[in-house]
Amino acid sequence: MKQLLNIKKENDDLGKQVNKLTNKVLLKTYLPFILTLLFFVNVQSLKAQVSNPQNSETYTIGGIEVVGETSFSEQTIITYSGLRTGEEVSIPGDKISNAIKKLWNSNLFNNIEIYVNRIEGNEVFLEIRLEDLPELNEVKINGIKKGKKEKLITENSLNKGVKVTENLLTTTKNYLVNKYKKEGFYNTKVNINTIEVEDTIQTSKSVMNMVVNIDKGKKVKVKEIQFSGNTVIKDSKLKKAMKNTKQKNITRILKRSKYIEADFKEDLNSVIDKYKENGYRDARILSDSLVVLDDKNVAIYIELEEGELYTFGKIDFIGNTVYSDDILRRILRINPGETYNGVLLEKRIADTENPDAVDITNLYQNNGYLFSTINPVEISAEGNVIDLEIRISEGKPVHFNDVNVIGNDVTNDHVIYRELHTRPGQLYNKSNVIRTIRELSQLGFFDAAQIATNFNNPNPNEGTIDLEYVVVETGSSQIELQGGYGGGGFIGTLGLSFNNFSLRNLFNLDAYKPVPRGDGQKLSLRLQASQFYQTYSFSFTEPWLGGKKPVQFSTSVSHTKQFLYDSRTGKADKDKRFNITGISVGIAKRLNAPDNFFTLSQAVSYQHYNLKNYNTGLFTFGDGYSNNLAYTIGLSRNSTFNDPVFPVGGSNFSVSAKLTLPYSLFNNVDYKALKHEREDLENIVNDTSLDNDIRQEASEGIAEIDQERFKWLEFYKIKFKAEWYAEIVKKLVLKPSAEFGFLGAYNQDRGDIPFERFFLGGDGLGSYSLDGRETIALRGYPNQSIQPLDENGNTTNDGGTIYNKFSLELRYPITLKQQAKIFVLGFMEGGMSYNAFKDYSPYDLKRSAGVGLRVFMPAFGLLGIDFGYGFDPVPGQTQPNGWETHFIIGQQF
Repeated sequence: MKQLLNIKKENDDLGKQVNKLTNKVLLKTYLPFILTLLFFVNVQSLKAQVSNPQNSETYTIGGIEVVGETSFSEQTIITYSGLRTGEEVSIPGDKISNAIKKLWNSNLFNNIEIYVNRIEGNEVFLEIRLEDLPELNEVKINGIKKGKKEKLITENSLNKGVKVTENLLTTTKNYLVNKYKKEGFYNTKVNINTIEVEDTIQTSKSVMNMVVNIDKGKKVKVKEIQFSGNTVIKDSKLKKAMKNTKQKNITRILKRSKYIEADFKEDLNSVIDKYKENGYRDARILSDSLVVLDDKNVAIYIELEEGELYTFGKIDFIGNTVYSDDILRRILRINPGETYNGVLLEKRIADTENPDAVDITNLYQNNGYLFSTINPVEISAEGNVIDLEIRISEGKPVHFNDVNVIGNDVTNDHVIYRELHTRPGQLYNKSNVIRTIRELSQLGFFDAAQIATNFNNPNPNEGTIDLEYVVVETGSSQIELQGGYGGGGFIGTLGLSFNNFSLRNLFNLDAYKPVPRGDGQKLSLRLQASQFYQTYSFSFTEPWLGGKKPVQFSTSVSHTKQFLYDSRTGKADKDKRFNITGISVGIAKRLNAPDNFFTLSQAVSYQHYNLKNYNTGLFTFGDGYSNNLAYTIGLSRNSTFNDPVFPVGGSNFSVSAKLTLPYSLFNNVDYKALKHEREDLENIVNDTSLDNDIRQEASEGIAEIDQERFKWLEFYKIKFKAEWYAEIVKKLVLKPSAEFGFLGAYNQDRGDIPFERFFLGGDGLGSYSLDGRETIALRGYPNQSIQPLDENGNTTNDGGTIYNKFSLELRYPITLKQQAKIFVLGFMEGGMSYNAFKDYSPYDLKRSAGVGLRVFMPAFGLLGIDFGYGFDPVPGQTQPNGWETHFIIGQQF
């Protein structure tokens, strides 16, 4: 009989689940402890007796034989074991135990046993018996949607050919249970079975299929949260402090009441922080318990000890040499005698939630002291008055030794490096690092969520550090598909927008992938059309003209054909057309004051309007032309961050003025006389008692006067727009905005021009009349329906010379991944347009509210749909407008 040097430990419970696989694998855990005992129990029945059963004997290994079902060679298995022929070994002893451990730890074998075959003198001949662990063939997952199965297989490495070990089964089960608990399925059960696959090819491999059964059960909600021991702070305030775990309430929408253990533990800390904010620094949670009420509901009970009220006492600064105590106290803004607030103290030392916070840590880090540390230490708490020492270790000022960027596979280095606010040799400044991250994200060339910084080779003694920015390229070119209904028909837009274009490689065929890219320039080609108009446009933008300063150069050329609506046929009349040809050139420069978020822009534009048999309410002359030579100056400030698609903070405002020359001052035309003459002619036209020929002649006279009035357009146009972004709670962003526009005339006798007007309502898509007009979105109403009324109470359809709009929007992201960024929103807004200041009333608004969805994909831009309800009637109507659906492609509100 062979001497067994290793035996198996059965595990019946696990064996039922994994079909006799895993009942063998716990062997190694207890083997070292029972090996010696089993050796002595079986010593009398050994074929080769050991002379002294009370002590181990030393032998020389004479040979090693491997038996069992395995695909590995005998020499490979012996090598794995660590045993060698000719070496000395004690029986029983550590070498045999270690050999079994090594074979086991390889995660390749199962049922590992080592026998003494025979003993000849001082030589022992060993036999290693084992079999290969089975390999995974197929995985079947039951209990979840088909689309999520592949993701679970990938996340748990359940790939074909992987060895089926106890660890694989256990970690897979634990992962799935914890995954669904985090989603609120607290009663999730996971059962994993393995099924041996019959070997039809007669190989030595053992192959198994795995069946994973997932029973998520019902989602567990928190039906009740009860506190005990609290007298100072009410239950309602403590529940409000718990940001993640909320009690069930039918009105709760944004924060569901599911129970997640990790979130609950975080909320317990928030409860204690609530007490610290109110002076109770010794508050603690004595116990917390979870009671399962049924399959759907749990109750939470929390017992508190509030402790006593504390106040701040004397606060001393220790170790500060760079900044005086007075400066540090102004930053700390905490005075003796105030109620103790531990949370506020931490934020004034270092606010981890706000990188731009005014705190002592930022004071040092924004001035080079990267290695500084600030620690508040309580030195006394007598009489519930806490005296503090704020101990500061300043260290040396730190300079950047090396600054580089990695991950830019398409964008050229110079495009990125010109946006960096950190340079080699420059003093470290935390705010400059944060600003650089924001600037890189605003470029639109990289995934904003994946921009990161690595600080390498820190040397506190020398005061140097290396900085590395990590970026991930994203699709920056877009195919623009924009559609919507407006102006009596469907409006479609097809455009190509290359946002990271390289003009210098235009004739380099090797650079076409599919177009030359990498220099940060923007090239756009656009075609917009409906049955009533066609427009073609080309624009080019160079953000760094000359490559040395942030001076943006832009130019655009456009041509539009418009056709008049035929009321008899409901279609466009191609014999009545209005052509517009335009060109513009602009320069925008980033300023350094008041801060470098400001940009000053200037542009010169020229438009030529040519009419042929185009008679409308706006134009009394159906055949003629107008010229529009204008200068536009604008000031803007954009500090939004970080993702331009979904900003979570900062603001964006702009104010601009579009001006023409005051021709009436020097063209020697008496516009007052023309005005009086025009009024006389209008009286003739409106006098129905006169002969039609006389009235027609008067109408033609009005057309001649208006042709003279509008030969060169004279006007000024002021616009203002501001929007803010603020993260109310995690990921929930509030966006209020306001905008205003005014179109005025230098010479009231000459009057307001029929161009450049404001058209309010709908989705904001441009209409077929592109005569410099601006379309402003107001959801919940038809496109361009918010029109001023004339003196008879009828809508003019000519647009307004004044408008204002106010909006409040809540946004919440579903996903912000590179492939697609999706967020939902709710909105309330109101706006109105007017013909003159005498009619203007900022509180007389057309109001609406609704919900929407936005999906951003790099190749197609922003897609969206809004459902808005108009609470007020459209001008000229009497009933509330009601629901409107706005489908948006390629435009963002």
